Order: sequence, then structure tokens, then C-alpha cells
Amino acid sequence: MNAPIGQRASPDRTPPAPLRPARLTLRPPAFPPGPVSGAWWPRSDDLRAELPALIAAFDRSWGRVSRVAAHRDAWPQAPCELPVAGHTVRAAWFTSGFDPHAIRLFAYGVGRRDLLVVPPGTGTATAGRLMTAAADPALRLTASALLQDAGGSRPARDR
Repeated sequence: MNAPIGQRASPDRTPPAPLRPARLTLRPPAFPPGPVSGAWWPRSDDLRAELPALIAAFDRSWGRVSRVAAHRDAWPQAPCELPVAGHTVRAAWFTSGFDPHAIRLFAYGVGRRDLLVVPPGTGTATAGRLMTAAADPALRLTASALLQDAGGSRPARDR
């Protein structure tokens, strides 16, 4: 018996690799969002490869993400649409007036979340400090200020 045309197995076709979980921290939901609501530490600067895991995390816990916004210079490629988790996420790119170290996620009917984007090549200890600081409800720093502060000797809370 023959399989329908669309269901034939192909020996050279491999299933897609499973998504690695997004490295993500968020402020507790009981606290109002500050300039950033948490941090995301992508493994590379390839938004097409990195965004699906981030979107999947938000789709499960917050609401279906329909749009993202970022600074154009932060990502080497600037696609207008990204296929993610069974739907398409539209991207808006800014060259001014937008923090180059942040990404903004929008979920229809829910709102928006701004996240610090920890640069992919950041060391584990520094990334951990940045992610903790970005999720701290007591801090009110922008993404760029958090990154700038990471090189300082005093804790961000004391500045």
C-alpha cells in the first residue's frame, strides 16, 4: 500500500532540532514593570534562530507574542516577519529613540514587555549579574544603563 504523497518518508529529511530553552529572567508579576521587565541572554546574534525559544516561553506564560521591536544596529539581519511557533511575529526596526540593548515584545490584549538583551558573548558570571539586576523590582535602570553599570565596582543598586 502506498502512502499519500504528502506523507512519504524521506531518508534525507531530518526533523528540526528541538528548541533549547530561552535564557530568560523576569520581574515578579506582582511588581509593575520598570524600564525593563527582565533580561534575555541569546546564544547568538541570529534573531531567526534565537527568537523562537523566547517567543515560546512568553506564549506559554504571558500571551501570544505578535510583534517585536528592536534597534536596527543590534542585530545583523532585520527580517520584517519571523515564523515562530506556528504563527508569524512581525518585527519593527528602529535606528533612533530605542535602546540598542533592549527588545520589546507585544502580545495583543495583554501589553508589552521590554527586556534587556545580554550580548551573546557575555561571560556567565556577568550575564548572571545582569539578568538578576534586570529582574530586580527595586532597580529602575534602562537596558543600556544596566550594561554600562556591569563594568562598575559598586552594585547597581548603590548608584
